[in-house]
Amino acid sequence: MTAPRAATPKPLAEAGAAALGAVDWLLADIDDTITTHGRLTAAAYGAMERLDAAGVKVVPVTGRPAGWCDLIARLWPVAAVVGENGALWYAHDPAARRMRRHYVQPPEVLAASQARLKALAAEAMRAAPGAALAADQPFRIFDVAVDFREDVGPLDDAAPEAIARVFRDGGAEAKVSSIHVNAWIGEWDKRAGVQHLFATLWQPLDQVLPRVAFIGDSPNDAPMFARVPLSVGVANIRPFLSAIAAPPAFVTRGEGGAGFVEFAEAVLQARRQKEEPRR
Repeated sequence: MTAPRAATPKPLAEAGAAALGAVDWLLADIDDTITTHGRLTAAAYGAMERLDAAGVKVVPVTGRPAGWCDLIARLWPVAAVVGENGALWYAHDPAARRMRRHYVQPPEVLAASQARLKALAAEAMRAAPGAALAADQPFRIFDVAVDFREDVGPLDDAAPEAIARVFRDGGAEAKVSSIHVNAWIGEWDKRAGVQHLFATLWQPLDQVLPRVAFIGDSPNDAPMFARVPLSVGVANIRPFLSAIAAPPAFVTRGEGGAGFVEFAEAVLQARRQKEEPRR
């Protein structure tokens, strides 16, 4: 059982070299965690490449759609990607030219769920004037994403919860990210998707938790903050802390991609220090 966390995360510098140096898997949200203002910077991409070269498996864990996940799994230096808030994962083996895919529900269940979600989305957008379906909706399989800050608005602070409330009242799950409200019908979240991925490709997550880290930035990352002891928020998480039931244990100085790079470099430095006595 994960111990309760304090409401105020500690500075990343207090994480300790032993915990940082043990990391073999670095799991990370994408929007406003790896990216900065909607862009993937060269520094953040370079940090992923350095982690990969050092033997650290990078796994994005995102609310972004299946279509994006296929591209990320193929083109980014990552071991796998969990998408649509845990509904699916992709892992590409370039040597075998094979993409492994997992979907949480069969196609016959999806059609009915999507019809309900689209009706709820229309109602939710009426409850928050100015909101719109996310531009990446055509590439989604399991969920519906309502945009309140990416290509519209930004709407006022009450809008995301008003949107989420409509979905929840309609019997759907709803999670608020930094830009979208993601809604789906079914029982899964980022944690469930990660657990299935680990059990299938590597080892059960519970058996390797001391070697796993997670970094994120918003309320929909709470399941991962709660599960992974070495959990980190980038600095732009601070305005959301009061809305996160399980906050991260640590926080970076930098925001967005700069915070991700800061954490990646801390892990790499700790791993180098751990290896030095062996030389």
